[in-house]
Amino acid sequence: MIVYLHGFNSSAQSHKAQVLARYLEERGLGAQYACPDLAPHPAEAIRAIEAFPDACFVGSSLGGFYATYMAEKHGARAVLINPAIDPHVGLRSYLGPQKNLHTGEPYELTEEYLRAWKDLYLPRVTPSRYLLLVETGDEVLDYRRAVERYAGAEQVVIPGGDHSLASFPQHLPRILEFCGTRA
Repeated sequence: MIVYLHGFNSSAQSHKAQVLARYLEERGLGAQYACPDLAPHPAEAIRAIEAFPDACFVGSSLGGFYATYMAEKHGARAVLINPAIDPHVGLRSYLGPQKNLHTGEPYELTEEYLRAWKDLYLPRVTPSRYLLLVETGDEVLDYRRAVERYAGAEQVVIPGGDHSLASFPQHLPRILEFCGTRA
C-alpha cells in the first residue's frame, strides 16, 4: 500500500496526489493507493494516517513530516518530497486565520497546533527508511536542512525547481521501486 500525505493547507486533490493516483491506476495498482484528506490539527491528521500503519508513505512538505513520524513509529518506509523538518518552528509565522487551498475550509492555526507538531518531532531518524526528493529552488523550505536531517538516506537533489517538486513525474518509477510496488 502506498499512502500519499499532502502538505499544509492542501488536500487529496493536490496535483502530486492526482498524478500519483493516475500513475498507479494506469499500472493496475489503484487498489494499493490511498490519500486521506488530512485535518488541519496534527492529532486529527495522525489519527487518519494511523489507519495505514503498514504502508509506504509518500509525504510532501508537512506530509513529509508526518511520513517521518509514521516511518519511525511503525518501522515503515517513506518517500519525502521537500519535507517540512520542524513545522512547530516553520509554521509559527502562519498563526491566525487559515483556509485550505483546495476545499476552502477555514480554521484558526493556534499555538496548540505548534505544540502538537513539537510533540511529534523525532530528533533521530533511521536513514535506511527514506528516499528524499528535493529541489534546490524550493522557495518555501531550505532543501539543505532536509539533506542534513536525512543524511545517509537515499537522496535525490535536483538543481532548480520549486517547493511543488516540479520534477515529480519523472520520479514515479523510483518511488514505486523504493516502496517495493511492482506493476
